[in-house]
Formats: sequence, structure tokens, C-alpha cells
Amino acid sequence: MKTNDFDYHLPKELIAQSPVEPRDHSRLMIVSRVDGSIEHRHFYDLPEYLRPGDLMVFNDRRVIPARLHGRRQGTGGKVEILLLHRLEPGLWRALVRPGRRLGVGTTVEIEGHGRRMTAEVTEIAEDGARTVRLEGEEHLDQLGVVPLPPYIHEHVGDVDRYQTVYARVAGSVAAPTAGLHFTPTLLERLAAAGVEFAFVTLHVGWDSFRPVSSEDIESHKMHSEYWEFSPESADAINRAEREGRRVVSVGTTAVRLLENAAALRAGGADRPVEPGSGWADLVIYPGSEFRVVDTLITNFHLPKSTLLMLTSAFAGRDLMLNAYRVAAEERYRFYSFGDAMLLR
Repeated sequence: MKTNDFDYHLPKELIAQSPVEPRDHSRLMIVSRVDGSIEHRHFYDLPEYLRPGDLMVFNDRRVIPARLHGRRQGTGGKVEILLLHRLEPGLWRALVRPGRRLGVGTTVEIEGHGRRMTAEVTEIAEDGARTVRLEGEEHLDQLGVVPLPPYIHEHVGDVDRYQTVYARVAGSVAAPTAGLHFTPTLLERLAAAGVEFAFVTLHVGWDSFRPVSSEDIESHKMHSEYWEFSPESADAINRAEREGRRVVSVGTTAVRLLENAAALRAGGADRPVEPGSGWADLVIYPGSEFRVVDTLITNFHLPKSTLLMLTSAFAGRDLMLNAYRVAAEERYRFYSFGDAMLLR
């Protein structure tokens, strides 16, 4: 398949610019992978479609204030830095603008709120990303801002609205958007209905959300993303697999972590996943095998993106593109602050 096989037309007015309140009042499209049927509900109806014993897997990472605005030392030129992931204390992989002017040795000064930080470019990768050394990293919370996706043009008053209610592990530059629909009350209702929870951590980078530029899907390379898998979560997933209970992934980021862990197959057939940590650059597209995930909750994704390819791998490309066509006709809201679908 080619990248253009995952293109679709979306009216700009359907790109959500602000979140629905309360969180669980967003719409929920129910899509059957068995017969292709589609239902239109709301996210607070989710408990009706889950069973006692289902295991929901959440990505618990928290978005950091990863966007920095500063000035180039010596010239005073404006510079924007987007931190992608932390390599070690004070050392980060980052994207910069304007890239052509920021060579090795360039220093950027970031100031505000009585705080000061400097970022020195120490290395340039083949893909244009920089390695930057931060002096004053402890001031990141005061000097940085949470990086909203570029298609959100309106001001978001409460930046915590771009965090899930269960976020706890800082390190990502983008939110696991399927999780934005959950409220504490909805989580309580699910638990009361016998649904079990497990939490995993994938520090999602900006690369997950950008369109694929290469024509051939298999030639697309993703930046590696750091993941952590606790023994408790691994045991819960392995137990659910042995007992024939459904594993419900909340979002595509959790899918990538689960399927990356299963692809390692360290535990063999009786233990599909093992605890641990590492770096994942897994790209899932039609033809990929799903070893763990049985049901998926996800938002509506950008055309030609790896996330649309992943959902197409899970449910079928024709079914996904039809669901997107119906969603546009029914005026669903798309992307990070948009509505959701349940693929079952």
C-alpha cells in the first residue's frame, strides 16, 4: 500500500479547536469489525460496550512544557525549540526553528518569570534534529509551554485540559488523545462494572502525529520513543490473555507499546509481554499482526498519518475510510480535541 491510500477529505471546520465539556460528553462512534455496522453514541455510554473482566490499558504519560522561545546569543534572533526527549540530565533531542541558522555551538538564551536558561546545540542529526544541552533545566516548568498541535489555532485557557486525568509520568510532547475523554466519575463507573485497569508509559514524540512524507509506507522511519512496562501491568495483561479476556487499548500510543513489547516475545506463548523499558520505533500498517490488543478506543486522525494506518491495520482500511466518511457527514469533531471511536 501507498501513503495516498490513507488520504481523505476533511472540511477544516471539523477540526476541533477546543475540548468538549465535560470531557465524557464528546461523541463516540461504535464501529464493529465483525459486520461493519456503525452506531452513534456519547463517550459516557462506553460502559455499555465493555464486559466484566475486560482489561483497559492506559498510557499514563504526562505532557511536559516542551516548547521554548528564546533568542540567539550574539544576534538576538528569535528561536523556537521543541524538546523531543531527554537523553540524560540536561541533554535533549530537539527540533529547532530556524534550523538552517542554528549550527553546532550556537547558544540560545531563554528568559522569563525571573528565570534564565541557555540551550547550546551540540550535535545535528541526519534528519535535522538537534542535540541541545540545557543549563538551568530546573526552570523548564516556568520557561516552557505545553506544545499544542499545529492545527489548534485557538487559545486554550486551561492547559491541563490537554492532559488526561490519570497522567502521572512526565516526558511526552503530545497527549494520548483517546484518554482525554475520561473523567474520574467515568473511571469509577467502569471499575464498578468489573472492568480492570493497567497503566503503561510511552513518551510520545511529535513524530507520531505528523503525516508520512514517503510514498512507500514501509520506508517510513519514526523517531524512537522511550517506553516503560511495569511488572504489575505485564502480569495483568498476561493473565488476561491466558484467561481469554479482552485487552482494550485506550489510544494508539498504548497499542504501539503493547505490540512492540509483544513483538519482542521474551516471555514466549504463555507470557506475550514482559516488563522492562527501552526505545520503540514500531510502525504498524495493514498486514501487521496484533498479538495483544482486542479492542481499541481512538480519536479521528490526520490523513496519511501513521495513526490512521495503525487503525486501518486493526479494523481494515475500507472500514476505516468509510467510518471517517460517515463521521464527516455526521459532523463529528476531528483530531486531538475531537470525538472518539470504539473499534470492537
